Amino acid sequence: MALPEEVIMTDSGNDSESGNSSSAGGNASSPFLSGSSGLTTGGRLAKLLAREQELIAALEQLTREIKQLEQAEHTSEQEDESKPAEDENADEDEDDLEEFEAPEWCIPIKANVMTYEWDSLAAECQFDVILMDPPWQLATHAPTRGVAIAYQQLPDVCIEELPVPKLSSDGFIFIWVINNKYAKAFDLMRKWGYRYVDDITWVKQTVNRRMAKGHGYYLQHAKETCLVGKKGNDPPGCRHSIGSDVIFSERRGQSQKPEELYELIEELVPNGRYIEIFGRKNNLRDYWVTVGNEL
Repeated sequence: MALPEEVIMTDSGNDSESGNSSSAGGNASSPFLSGSSGLTTGGRLAKLLAREQELIAALEQLTREIKQLEQAEHTSEQEDESKPAEDENADEDEDDLEEFEAPEWCIPIKANVMTYEWDSLAAECQFDVILMDPPWQLATHAPTRGVAIAYQQLPDVCIEELPVPKLSSDGFIFIWVINNKYAKAFDLMRKWGYRYVDDITWVKQTVNRRMAKGHGYYLQHAKETCLVGKKGNDPPGCRHSIGSDVIFSERRGQSQKPEELYELIEELVPNGRYIEIFGRKNNLRDYWVTVGNEL
């Protein structure tokens, strides 16, 4: 049976409206099909990409700053290593001075050895043994092989001018020497009236009694040498063929020499008159005169 024309038109209108409504609803729930929603997503992506570039730039800047800090720290460490030991250990030295007690019968003379009144001392006493550890001037004032200098170095000509001959008419001289000053040390002996008679080798050891190697240009150094000279007659009570010309002893502080050398000297010339030039507070010893500007 045929439907009335009004019903047919009404149903068609409803279907059309229903279809439009579904289409609109579908478009609303699917932003990827919407032109305006697509622009929003693209903007967010652009912002994220821009933020990524900012973070990358910040990370690169932080990396550069870290490298700069590491380089600055490395440079500071190198500068600290090249500083004189007296600057590095100033506080420790002050503490040591507070705790240090000089031996009861030592005779310390704090003075500049270049300007000290040696004539007055020589007039009062002629010494049987002279010991010195000259502050030899190295080839460079800025050593780069780990050598730390804790004292003022002196040119050879200044050491030559010391009035050593006035201090002794008969006796021995002991001179600590570094590798490139052997010839100069022999010249000094002759100039001061001494002849070379012996030498003593100090083999440095660690606290574990192993060889303590130090820095050297070609070979690592594990020893120091003390040359022995003699002038005139034997001092009173001088003994012969004693001790040993090799000392095995633990390495000590900056430029500090082994105690065994002093014992050897006192065994060689018992109850003698001893003087040490360029001495330090750690060199002070009973019945010794010690002259130096670091006492």
